This record gives sequence, structure tokens and C-alpha cells, in this order.
Amino acid sequence: MTPADPSHKVLTRAEVLERFGRPRTGTLVFTNGCFDLLHPGHVRYLAEARALGDMLLVAVNTDASVRRLDKGGERPLVAEADRAVVLAALASVDAVCLFHEDTPRALIAALLPDVLVKGGDYAASEVVGREEVEAAGGRVALIPYVEGYSTTRLIHRIRDLTP
Repeated sequence: MTPADPSHKVLTRAEVLERFGRPRTGTLVFTNGCFDLLHPGHVRYLAEARALGDMLLVAVNTDASVRRLDKGGERPLVAEADRAVVLAALASVDAVCLFHEDTPRALIAALLPDVLVKGGDYAASEVVGREEVEAAGGRVALIPYVEGYSTTRLIHRIRDLTP
């Protein structure tokens, strides 16, 4: 592993809890998603999320978890380990952790981040882990959805270009 290798920012659940669990110094921001095909909407979202605190942890659905979300039979297009490393390479991301459950509720409840972030396409009441975070004194932040960018739209565009 070289210093430029982002894989050192991909952590196990145990490593995440040890490094970012309470008590901690600084404000931990947490978000999650599939991040199947990284696009500018994702990059802007993650940069805005990181600006809400001192460190950003991104929890990424495993391949099996993505398939259970019914994103389409071919999803995910990019394997979980590759999605994690690509996210870890972003300057705004301090750490990445895979989760195999349908939602990251158990990880959120164990970690109790200071700020729980989701995109503006969610209502605060729909954010998984909101109750746990707010009960521990944290807050939920919704970042406006960046119009014109979606993984599904990108997949359709690629299919239209394929002969």
C-alpha cells in the first residue's frame, strides 16, 4: 500500500466503531448509499456532507444489499470493493465501510454520528436512523438533490449509445 492508495480508508465495521465511535473528538458526519456509478451529483453531495463536520464516513451497500433494493437485475454494475475504493479516493471522504443489511440502522445505532445526511429526495421522517441519532443529541441534514444526475439515467444513456 502506498500513501496514495485509497484502500486504507476502507474500514471494517469494527475499525469504524473503534476509530469513530463515542466518545470522539470532532463532529462525525455519516451518509450511506449504493454509489454504483459515481457521478458529479454524488461528488457534490459528498463534498456538501463533509462540510457539515470534521469527518465524513460513507456506508456503502454490499452487492447483495443492492440486489435486495430492487435497483434492477443488472445492479450493481460495479462490485462493492471497487465502489468503496472509488469513494475512498475522494478528498471529502474520510472513511468508507460496507454494510450487508438492507439499511444501515444497526451501524448508525452503534456509531451514533453527530450529523446524519441524506439527499433532498428524502423527507427527514424517512431517514433510517434518524430516531437514534436525534435521541443521542445529533441531527439530520438533507442536502438538495442535484438535478440532471442519476445512476439510472446514466445507465439508460449508456444503453442508448450501445449498438
